Amino acid sequence: MFESLSDRLQNVFQKLGGKGKLTEDDVREAMKQVRIALLEADVNLKVVKEFVAHVTEQAIGEEVMKSLTPSQQVIKIVHNELITLLGTANVPLGEAKVGPTVIMLVGLQGSGKTTHAAKLALFLRKKNKRPLLVAADIYRPAAITQLEALGRQLNIPVHAEGTDTRPADIARHAIERARHDSHNYVIVDTAGRLQIDDALMAELEEISATVGPTETLLVVDAMIGQEAVRVAEEFHRRVALTGIIFTKIDGDARGGAALSVRSVTGVPIKFLGTGEKVETNTLEAFHPDRLASRILGMGDVLSLIERAEQVYDAEETRKMQKRLLKGSFDFEDFLTSMQQMRQLGPLQQILGMIPGLDKVARGQELVSEKDLKRIEAIIFSMTRTERRNPDIIKASRKERIARGSGTQIHEVTALISQFRQMQRMMKKMGKGGQIDPRELMRRMR
Repeated sequence: MFESLSDRLQNVFQKLGGKGKLTEDDVREAMKQVRIALLEADVNLKVVKEFVAHVTEQAIGEEVMKSLTPSQQVIKIVHNELITLLGTANVPLGEAKVGPTVIMLVGLQGSGKTTHAAKLALFLRKKNKRPLLVAADIYRPAAITQLEALGRQLNIPVHAEGTDTRPADIARHAIERARHDSHNYVIVDTAGRLQIDDALMAELEEISATVGPTETLLVVDAMIGQEAVRVAEEFHRRVALTGIIFTKIDGDARGGAALSVRSVTGVPIKFLGTGEKVETNTLEAFHPDRLASRILGMGDVLSLIERAEQVYDAEETRKMQKRLLKGSFDFEDFLTSMQQMRQLGPLQQILGMIPGLDKVARGQELVSEKDLKRIEAIIFSMTRTERRNPDIIKASRKERIARGSGTQIHEVTALISQFRQMQRMMKKMGKGGQIDPRELMRRMR
């Protein structure tokens, strides 16, 4: 979502870095370019003015001008101001003193409330909570059906009473069920409209008054740009929001809404959502400092580590690492690793979290999702014996594998050859040799 803004800002700072000693004119010209970049990213005008003013005031100070690395000092100031703009610190979900904790999701129709209700339930279950989903959108039967289907898919219970019961009563009955069945979180999926109206707000106010939610989270589509600010302001005025979930942040949105909402409304962003799949890591807790680092091309290793800890088994990872560095790992090991990696989220998003690889990933120098699917299809078409001992895969076996995977024989041959090269490279690294990770990825293209 922030690719364009990130590129523009990095270009500005690259020019500053090439100057060595900075003058006040250099800083003001750089801030002019930063202002243009933020406005093009659809950031609120008032927010842009205040941001640029704060950065400029600090950047032309004597401490920066006389610094040995003035350009780095300016980047640090911008980084800190971005963090301030985004909310300073992570704001975790609140927890009721007397359970269950009730979370009410609100928003416009089509913002992704139902999908993100399920994603949030999965997020909580991974933290050893026992969530209950509540289908309180009685005006769209498909929403009830969708939530029940997602509940079955994730093995998370859903409380639904059809379309004839008032939403406030459904929510109240769900809390009674949660207490009886020992669920410590209740996630209420409410109705939305194509636009804000009094009927919608009155219903949400009634639900809120009935169940007293600990959290009232606005689910908002990042693609609607600055309209998100107006939507957030109106919902906050009527139902006192405690947080925001931005969805579709992996889309073509310019990102200005995420940079504006916290500053304009005072409501913290609590989660960022990507994609439609609920079973992978497509909902992440929002950390202002980490997003600021991503925007400035510094990566986000902490979030990547947190995702990996949820997916990888530590003991199995250690065993695989030993096989990897001995050059004795096989296609079965590789398939397992690849499937685990894909659980971390979209490949381009993962690579963007690694410092220095954000532009490389966008330049398509590394493997793509299409490449991974092709490799996966070829390996799935091998027998277990072939996966464990690729040396036995000769002409007739390659022909069968190609037919089974919908690929060409030369693609199967190329994968086996590349796999052997990768084995040799990893074995070399295990003996103390140096390997460029980008070269390793290119080998598997």
